[in-house]
Amino acid sequence: MKNPIYINDSGVISPLSTAGFGSVKSAISSIGSELMASINEVQESQINALKNESKSYRQLDRSVLLAILASRELHYTSGRTGINVGSSRGATGVWEESYDRFRESGIATTQSSPPLTTLGNISTWIAQDLGIDAVAFSHSITCATASHAVLNAIAWLESDMVDQFIVGGAEAPLTPFTIAQMKALRIYATQESDYPCKAMNLLKNENSMVLGEAAACFLLAKKPTQNTLAKISSYGTAIEKLNSATSVSTDGTCLQESMKMALANVDLEEVDAIITHSPGTIKGDMAEFAAIKEVFGANYPALCNNKWQLGHSLGASSALSIAMALEMFDKSTLFTIPYLEPTFTNPRGKEVNPKKILINATGFGGNAVSLLLEKHT
Repeated sequence: MKNPIYINDSGVISPLSTAGFGSVKSAISSIGSELMASINEVQESQINALKNESKSYRQLDRSVLLAILASRELHYTSGRTGINVGSSRGATGVWEESYDRFRESGIATTQSSPPLTTLGNISTWIAQDLGIDAVAFSHSITCATASHAVLNAIAWLESDMVDQFIVGGAEAPLTPFTIAQMKALRIYATQESDYPCKAMNLLKNENSMVLGEAAACFLLAKKPTQNTLAKISSYGTAIEKLNSATSVSTDGTCLQESMKMALANVDLEEVDAIITHSPGTIKGDMAEFAAIKEVFGANYPALCNNKWQLGHSLGASSALSIAMALEMFDKSTLFTIPYLEPTFTNPRGKEVNPKKILINATGFGGNAVSLLLEKHT
């Protein structure tokens, strides 16, 4: 990066609602026969109100509606504005409902045809809703999608093609087929408890990933404003050779490389925390920890995570990690993982007012992104 990129505003819709990432309670619960993390009744009423604003909105996928609500929380200025809000699965609910109708009747309706089922309609509908006419596109790079949106924004901003960029991720994966797919991979949690998802617990003897729905958007620019929340000072990316269906190497090779790239010009002692991608799977969590140990050694930064709180929102997950970092900067504290020993999550053994936080994201396909955020002063 030539210069820092500033995060000048944020908008988040998640199962945590107003509780914040400092909550010691998990938003994961059993709904029907499945564990999942869904938004609360207040946010659900916002979704319904949004649908009632327009006949067009009533046809949109839930992921798009979540993204619109998150983007409405941003305060952007006039000028050339880009939008890149991605998703791992896109219009999951609309697809599944439409296919169910097609199987019954053999007829495809307008609700099952583009643009309602295309991934790109997340960003284009945000553009329509906000009245932005510069550029809007979406993408899917599995669970690292939102971090890749940040990388796209950096490229557009540094090339002066836009003045500001709205980035983020949105996911509404709490559908029967999506959950069934995760169960087929044998990575989904089965045990109800206070913390069904045991992210970063390296002693667990079964997988504990849980899906959650969410959307988060951020306003990025080359210049700070009076509302600036933090700055992105560096990044790293990597792709490793596929060796399994989920592309997880035991030593987390892609995460090692992405972290090394992001920290190439940084004193490792200055990194106060790592918000891990760790989704609660045995192999995934252990691979990321192995990568962290390889890069930092035994004196690694404090480990933070939010999937134990609100599940894995796939393409939106790293956007929520960015939101978590912003809240920790704002409150001048690090949020702990309540079921883990402090000696494991904070080997440096000291209270920290975080100034630099590293955010990891990785996904199917063997890709990884590491973003280094710094507190804005």
